[in-house]
Amino acid sequence: MNQENKSRVAEFVLLGLSSSYELQYFFFMLFNFLYIIIVLGNLLVVLTVISEPALHTPMYIMLSNLSILDVFLATYATPKMIHDFLHEPKTISFEGCMAQIFLLHVFAGGEMVLLVAMAYDRYVAICKPLHYATIMNLCKCTGLVVGSWVIGVMHSLSQLAFTVNLPFCGPNVVNSYYCDLTLVIKLACTDTYVPEVLMLLDSGLMGVASFLLLLVSYTVILVTVQCRSSTDMTKARSTLTAHIIVVTLFFGPCIFIYAWPFSNFPVDKVLSVFSTVFTPILNPIIYTLRNKEVKLAMHKLKTRYVCSRLPSQLSLLRLDVLS
Repeated sequence: MNQENKSRVAEFVLLGLSSSYELQYFFFMLFNFLYIIIVLGNLLVVLTVISEPALHTPMYIMLSNLSILDVFLATYATPKMIHDFLHEPKTISFEGCMAQIFLLHVFAGGEMVLLVAMAYDRYVAICKPLHYATIMNLCKCTGLVVGSWVIGVMHSLSQLAFTVNLPFCGPNVVNSYYCDLTLVIKLACTDTYVPEVLMLLDSGLMGVASFLLLLVSYTVILVTVQCRSSTDMTKARSTLTAHIIVVTLFFGPCIFIYAWPFSNFPVDKVLSVFSTVFTPILNPIIYTLRNKEVKLAMHKLKTRYVCSRLPSQLSLLRLDVLS
């Protein structure tokens, strides 16, 4: 055991997105800008939901939690990637690598479960509107949100349990901009067949179960919407479209990456960037542009901020004139 600890690699080398200095400088500027947009956009959604009492409903509480998860999902690796664009060598400690793996699966797993909870909320709202207030009360909504975080943590711990104790004694180059579990496992100095199978069963079971639940939920909802024609159904159809787009954006890259989990294709990096950078940007845009309540609440928030700032600015102006 002592010999294994002494020979264990202390750090991993990340190859990043590109070896071209010109491209790396461009990526540095681009992803700096995109990361700021992710944080500001999603925090704006959270602040809007908190500040507007009319949005204190299960759907918007879950939406605000989705925004929080998106910020975390973009933060576990993006700042490190931005830093590495202008620094060589691109290294990460063994502990930092395990932390990235843990955080990725916490936030990604939590978001999967939360998307299922949001689908359930829409199912009850559209298919059982008269019972919605009874079924989707605050207690159940809180339970679904907390449950998504708990399941994310449990899923991540199960992934990390059979990874952290693997012997990493030689190869330490990861062909990605972050510690991708499927690539890190292959670097272990032992037969990785069993860990690979366990990882696939764990992630596959969670991903497939979530996707099937979403598929069934939205199929039932779509059939219900098609069978009814009213103003409420038009509004429901618009909300439903936003949900389906978000689910597609999240699960699309995941399905492709985990269809060939231990093969390293160049497109994998693009899909990883899409999942951790572009999806967190698109989620608040999709929900706000297609939702009148959120847009109205944002307008109120803006008006409230302007109105609160204007008197103080006028007072300062008067003082300047008097002096």
